[in-house]
Formats: sequence, C-alpha cells, structure tokens
Amino acid sequence: MSVVFLGIMPTAMHAVTWFPLGPYGGYARSFAADPSNSRHLYLGTATGWLYESMDGGAKWARVSRIDKRDDLVLDHILIDPRNPKHLMVGAFEVGHTDGGLYISEDGGRNWYAQAEMRGQSIRSMAQSLSDPDVIVAGTLQGIYRSTDNGKHWALISPEGSKEIHEVESLAIDPVNPKIIYAGTWHLPWKTVDGGEHWDNIKKGLIDDSDVFSIIIDPAKSHVVYASACSGIYKSLDAGAEFKKIQGIPSTARRTRKLLQDPANPETVYAGTTEGLYRTQDGGKTFSLMTGPDIVVNDIYVDPKNPSHVLLATDRGGVLSSEDSATSFVASNAGFSTQQVTSFAMDSHNRARIYVGVANGKEIGGVFESLDGGIRWEQQSVGLGGRDVFSLVSTPEGTLLAGTAHGIFRLGDSGWTDSGALLQPAAAPIVKAKTAAKSKAAHAPQKRTVAAKSTARAKKPAVVAGPPNFSAIVYSLSEDDDIVYAGTSEGLLRGENDGHTWTPIASLHLPDPHFVAAVKSTIMVAGLKNIELSTDAGATWSTVSLPEDLTQIATIAVDGQEGLWVGGQAGVFCSTDHGQSWKTLPNLYVKDVAGVFYDAANHRVLVASGSSTFSFGVSVPDHKISYWESGWNLRFVRPVGDHLIGATMFDGMVVQPQMVVSEISSTK
Repeated sequence: MSVVFLGIMPTAMHAVTWFPLGPYGGYARSFAADPSNSRHLYLGTATGWLYESMDGGAKWARVSRIDKRDDLVLDHILIDPRNPKHLMVGAFEVGHTDGGLYISEDGGRNWYAQAEMRGQSIRSMAQSLSDPDVIVAGTLQGIYRSTDNGKHWALISPEGSKEIHEVESLAIDPVNPKIIYAGTWHLPWKTVDGGEHWDNIKKGLIDDSDVFSIIIDPAKSHVVYASACSGIYKSLDAGAEFKKIQGIPSTARRTRKLLQDPANPETVYAGTTEGLYRTQDGGKTFSLMTGPDIVVNDIYVDPKNPSHVLLATDRGGVLSSEDSATSFVASNAGFSTQQVTSFAMDSHNRARIYVGVANGKEIGGVFESLDGGIRWEQQSVGLGGRDVFSLVSTPEGTLLAGTAHGIFRLGDSGWTDSGALLQPAAAPIVKAKTAAKSKAAHAPQKRTVAAKSTARAKKPAVVAGPPNFSAIVYSLSEDDDIVYAGTSEGLLRGENDGHTWTPIASLHLPDPHFVAAVKSTIMVAGLKNIELSTDAGATWSTVSLPEDLTQIATIAVDGQEGLWVGGQAGVFCSTDHGQSWKTLPNLYVKDVAGVFYDAANHRVLVASGSSTFSFGVSVPDHKISYWESGWNLRFVRPVGDHLIGATMFDGMVVQPQMVVSEISSTK
C-alpha cells in the first residue's frame, strides 16, 4: 500500500493496533468484580487504562483508556449489580484538582463524562447495598450523591465547608442508605439523614488523622473499621467511639485499604504501604502476610472462594493467592504499566533483547527476552533497585546499564558496578585542538584499523580514581567497541568491554543528557545545547539548535554524517555538521520523543509522545515511510523484520505485521 499526499497526514489503510508485549507488571490501583460473576474482574491503573479479566485475575486484557488520557488515576470502579454492562469510574489527576466521573453502558468499551461531575477530583466512591440507585462520591470539594444510578448528582456536604472536603473514603450503611460515613484528610464524619446534617465522629481517634478507608460489617452495621495515618480503629457503636487496634507497627500505619472477608467476618485484611496484614479475630491481633516492601493499593477476596485473594500493588502489579494470603505469586499476564526507558539488542543474538525501566525499584531494573519479546525475565540482581535510563550491548555481547547511580555491567552472577573501575585520566585520550588551530576538526575523518591500534598503544597513563562512580548516567552509545556515556559529571569513554572508563576532558559541556556516535562522529547534547566531534572526541565544536527548538528530547547520528534532533517542535536534520537545520516537508510530527539510526535498514526511526504515527526516514534520500501503531510511543526499534515500540507508560508493543506506507521522497 502506497500513498502520496500534500499537506495532510493520510490515514494508514488496514492499520492494526500494535499488540502489548510486556514486560508485565507495574502500578495497579483498584479492583471491581462483576456481582453476577466473581471471576469477571476489572482493574484500574494510574495511567487511565482499564483492564479486564475473565478468569479471576490470571490473565488481563486492556479494555479502554478513559477519556484517552494517560494521567487519570482510576481508584474507584463501580459495577451495577442489576446490569454488569453499566460501569462507573471515579478518576483524579495526581498533583492537580482535575478528574471526573465516567460512565459506560457497554462493559467499559466506550465512556462518556458525567456532566455534573466534570472536572471533579474523585477520591472515593460507594454504592448502597440496599438501594443500588444511591451512590456517593467524595471529591476535593466535598461529598456528592446520586439517587438515580449516576444520572444526576448533588452536593450533600455543606457547600464551602472548612471541614468536609478532600474526602478520601466513604461507606454507606448496608441497611439504611441515608447513613453515610466519610473520611477526610483530617477526620471522619457521619450523617444519618442523607446529608442534611453531619457530625464529626472523632472520639478515640488521634486528632488530625487522614482517614484512608472505612468499612462496615454487612451483617452487623454497628461494627465499623477505619484506617488512618495514625493506625487502624474499630467502633462497636456505629462510630460513636473508636478504639485503636494494636498489632500494626507504626511504620505501616498508612493503611490504604481495609477489606472484610465476605465469608469470614472476623477476618479483615489491611493493605498498607509496608505490606498486607491480616486479622482473623476481629482486629485483636494482626499478622504480616507479605514482605514489608509491598505497597498495597487495593484488595479483592472472591466471595465464592475466599481463599482466592488478589492485591493491586505499586510496581509489582497484581499479586495472587490461593491460600487466604499465606503466599502470593505475580499474576500480571497481559497487564503492564511499566515505564520503559531504554532498549538494547544482543550483538550476537538478535532475538535476545533487553529493556530498562524506571520507577520499579527492586521489581524493576532490566528485563531480558530470549525470543524477541514474547516472554520476559527480570535481570536485576545487583542493581539495588536503581532506575535504568540507558542500555547498550557491546560488540562482545556484554550488556551495560546506565542508572541513576552509576554504570553497571551484566555478568553470569548478575550486575556489577563498573564505576568501581573508573580511571580518571590526567589528559584526554587524544590531545584536544582548538577550532582556531585546526579547521580539520570539523571535517569527517575515517579511522583505519592500523590507526586505531596506534591510538590505543599511545594511551596516556591513568591515575588512581575514586572507589566508585555514582553519577546519573543518562545515555550510552556504542561505536566500534568504544562506549560513550553521558552523565551528570560529564562524558565518559568506555573501553575493554566496559571494564575501563575515562572522562573525555576535551568536552566542556556540563550535564550531557544525550550521546549518539557513529563512525567517529559523536554528537553530545544537554537540554539546550549541542557539541559535535568528528574525530572520536579529540576536538569539539558548538552546534546551534534549530531555531524552533527550545528544548532537546532526543538525538541521533546517521551513517551518512547526518545529524538529527527532536523535541516538542518536531524533528530536524542537518547534513552539514549542524551549520544549518531543516525539517522534512512530509514529516509532520510534534512532541518527538525518540529518534534512532537503524543502521541495518539505513533509516532513522522517529517516535512521538503525542501521535500514534511512527516514521522511518531512509538515508540518504530521506524517503519517508510511516506506521500507525495506535500508541503514543517513546521510541521505536527494529527486531527482525518487524518493529517494537516503548509506550509512554504501558510497556512495550509489537507490530503485528509489516504494514508500511510510503509517503514520498523529500530530498
């Protein structure tokens, strides 16, 4: 399929949305179960995606992205017990007052925003067991109620109240829908008349306690549990007085979720920021059921099989237990909210690929696939929970990782810190020449094998350096067995398969974020400046940014001495060592997040964070091809005869088939 167009972007015919590829796991926020089928579950995320499982959480599939946004936290999902196709989701945006209530009539495939709740930051929701038409929602402004199954809403807390706002938790009495409990970022409240009057029910609570969760025993409505930043509390008189429950250590008092076992009322689960706790005696004693490194956001207990317990966690995704929370295993097949930052392919085996992730701590780091991305295994032993910002595979097949704290090298027993071998040089590898003394510094130079050998033989002696190197390593780039590292402490040159590192003293560019190197041409950039070397780092010249580009997001050097730079304004290329920049007439893309020189296919791959189109620009004729992936992508890479891409926050995706659309020649 081939099209030529002028001035507008064509629609890719027969385009198929690229398939999710993993690595699986990440941030899971909330569960909801179909009242008519306890194996049919929904899962909310912090990136606006809603997932669905038909087998009790063993496998997950994406259903839809709410409002087509990636900044909505879906902490509350309600399913109509009379019509499981009717869903409601309460959403909020982290760090902002935005959000909303979204309604679906087709099982979550399509959504519309409820007009009266538009823009409300919804932090809590509850539906009445005795009258499902009654629903309450807690927002930063107060408490809203619907009495017609979500069609219309009204504020039932005092308007402009200085107390009842920032409502983090809600519960409705199982018998009387006019009795409502509300927990705020300050203290809990209660109404017995549908919101006409509200009473503070703080007796027994430590003052100024954020109330994260409130639950009511469905068989004994006078039994109420509340969790706060000061611990877990229990009331035996419908909130008239609370008593603090012992057994939760002070470090785990931020209990985000309380859940009563539907078949065993004396069993209550407490999901904290330091693991899952369980009591089987109504709160007299608690036991830690997971490691303290697990942050629990939500809990699900199957009412038909209470031994089946699911946890929605930070970083670890979904954890599943079949023995009443005694043991857990990951249950993330099909679910990914991983923030993939980097990619590398084994130089000896192109089916072996690696990705690095950020914000994963011990559960993140680096993931390896031996079959092109079909299955992934974590390879993070020795990284110590560091974020990985860059990856490169050396010609010897060794994987190097640039992290938030140093450079690491993957061996048979895991990762080791290459920073411990850093050798600061007394002088650069080749003595730098100023531009005034050598105009040839800007001209491309070809290095012969003999020349490279001579240069290595004349390396200056190094002096003893510090015992470790803990700078931020933003980027790694390999060029003919030399690895360049852009770090918060300058540009480094790595040799001996990543065993030896020396600073390149000839470059005077603080905090180089981006490095691209091909055939002795090295392009190094900060966020707002560029330096170029055409002699393997011996000399450098300053390159002006394209006029319309205010901040750099990505760079590349192609095999024909072309320079590429991308950012919010688009993608720009230069064929004269940066003396001038141009845009390609038919390459209409903004928010460019990734440019990459695909040497095997003689093209530059371009990805955008705000467009679902990705592009391939052939070198040197600048003929453009494009792919409609269905995703906003951070970068695109070739694997075999197809492409894979990193989404902004949802792991990797793979091209289902080679659907290429040729646009035109723009040389």
